[in-house]
Amino acid sequence: MSTLRNFQNFTDTLLTQRKRMPVLFTSHGSPLDIPRSRDERPFWQALFQLGQQLQHNYEVKAALIISAHWCTKGTFVNISPEQEQLYDYYGFPKEYYQAQYHAKGSPTIAREVKKLVPSIAETPEWGLDHGAWPMLMHLFPDANVPVFQMSIDYHAHPSYHLELGRQLKALREKGVLIIGSGSLIHNIPLVAQKMRTGDATPFGWEADYDAWLKQQLNQRNVANLVNYEASHALGRLAAPTPDHFVPVLYSLGLSDSRDELRHFYEQPPSIPAFSERSFLMESH
Repeated sequence: MSTLRNFQNFTDTLLTQRKRMPVLFTSHGSPLDIPRSRDERPFWQALFQLGQQLQHNYEVKAALIISAHWCTKGTFVNISPEQEQLYDYYGFPKEYYQAQYHAKGSPTIAREVKKLVPSIAETPEWGLDHGAWPMLMHLFPDANVPVFQMSIDYHAHPSYHLELGRQLKALREKGVLIIGSGSLIHNIPLVAQKMRTGDATPFGWEADYDAWLKQQLNQRNVANLVNYEASHALGRLAAPTPDHFVPVLYSLGLSDSRDELRHFYEQPPSIPAFSERSFLMESH
């Protein structure tokens, strides 16, 4: 009996690693940036440097992406061993559909998600959308990290996403890098309205709201971020739909008091009504 108990204890901790994986929230950039090189886009260069640091400091067994571009009714996790590259944007020139990113999935680790949260449904459908692969092309350009996505329940209350992040925290101990991929400011109608006139400069209010967001993140004012629509006068203007904002709530739910927050990219955005603020939360 003692031998059996020892074996059970061993297998229960088989995937646990010595170092707890960080948590990442990142903008995935504008589709306009997809054909641009790291030399042309400082944001891509920042992701590249971060990826090098992560793979040097940690054994990244897989990356779980919570992308603004996979919205569903209910929450799903992709368990496919092959990850289809989805060009889920339309009307762009030919070169926007020529970028290639051939990453593998990780069915075994993806199934760990459902073990932690049984209400999450498994599916072989979907793949890597443009909330994932354009960013991953620079974070892990060799596609040597297995990746898979978890969907966003579009109609869930923001507190649902925060709590779901908390329930997935154990994955950090097992070599899984969890990435919330969105944009803290994302108003496409306003972007289109301005850029139709050939003007790509910010409106001006983006900097004020971004400064407030940074303060809330640094002070861990989670309640203000969960209630983002009401806690600041610009909340609804900056995020008229939940898809691009709520990925940050997963990142906050996955973190705790042991983590230090580092803004690895916080330059003014390349287009109006948009944000590229991105941060890492890491235990020391």
